[in-house]
Amino acid sequence: MALVGTKKMFEMAYKNGYAIGAFNVNNMEITQGIVNAIAEKKAPLILQISKGARKYASMSYLRGIIDVAVKENPDIPICMHLDHGDTFEVCKQCVDDGFTSVMIDASHHPFEKNIELTRQVVEYAHKHGVVVEAELGQLGGIEEDVVGVSHDDVANHLTDPNQAIEFVKKSGCDSLAVACGTSHGAFKFKSEPKLAFDIIQAVADKLPGFPLVMHGSSSVLKEFKDLINKYGGKMPDAMGVPESAISEASKMAVCKINIDTDLRMAMTAKIRQVFAEKPGEFDPRNYLGPARDAIKAMVMHKLDVLGCAGKAAECI
Repeated sequence: MALVGTKKMFEMAYKNGYAIGAFNVNNMEITQGIVNAIAEKKAPLILQISKGARKYASMSYLRGIIDVAVKENPDIPICMHLDHGDTFEVCKQCVDDGFTSVMIDASHHPFEKNIELTRQVVEYAHKHGVVVEAELGQLGGIEEDVVGVSHDDVANHLTDPNQAIEFVKKSGCDSLAVACGTSHGAFKFKSEPKLAFDIIQAVADKLPGFPLVMHGSSSVLKEFKDLINKYGGKMPDAMGVPESAISEASKMAVCKINIDTDLRMAMTAKIRQVFAEKPGEFDPRNYLGPARDAIKAMVMHKLDVLGCAGKAAECI
């Protein structure tokens, strides 16, 4: 099976009350860990590539790794998605490079400018059969080149449901990332967060059947935070989105949930553990291999939280 877009995935996720996991990839081991989990759980998959990933690994290497994953898993629908494209030029290049989905994030612009830029990307992408995700409202935190509002100001930048209909109608986007209280990075919150489910529901009521997206949704799992801190790390205040909240959102109109920080933490925790327990280790295979296995186990768990395990066949 060739790379696919998200249209069928989101139709089935919306209809049957689950969300597709969108996982960021930066190298071979991360990609293998994710794909090995997906293959075992028989789940649909969105592999996300950010500006930072393209800079780190180059698009040709990432595309080559993903092409192998697609070839080796012909029964799994896999989408290659641009995460947080910030200009028309970046989105255009990714469409030309064979992405099957792109995100234009113009949420930092005024409302009308956000519509204008999103519409420009939509017109080009749709001519090439590529779907477009947009964003309305702003998240907090920092992730690579994406700098959100301050954590204390997140509540003032939530998606306005009253703008959602106009935005989707005028921009023509295929899915909408909503700001509902989540935040980028590992240090998302000072206390356990409460997502604005009323915002999600209000947008869903105004746009029935339209797929929503939740960014900044890593949970900063305690097992990995504890391992990192045990073996020399300093992440005592790291806090993410509770998995109970993610599970609840996936049963609503949220059809795509982004996960990146949890991948990084799983990999880092296991590598730290190997170095601490085997200080003489110098073979990358002996620490990247366990890191890959940790990612696989974590992703398998996330697929159950999202409810998309076993759903690959219906998304083809």
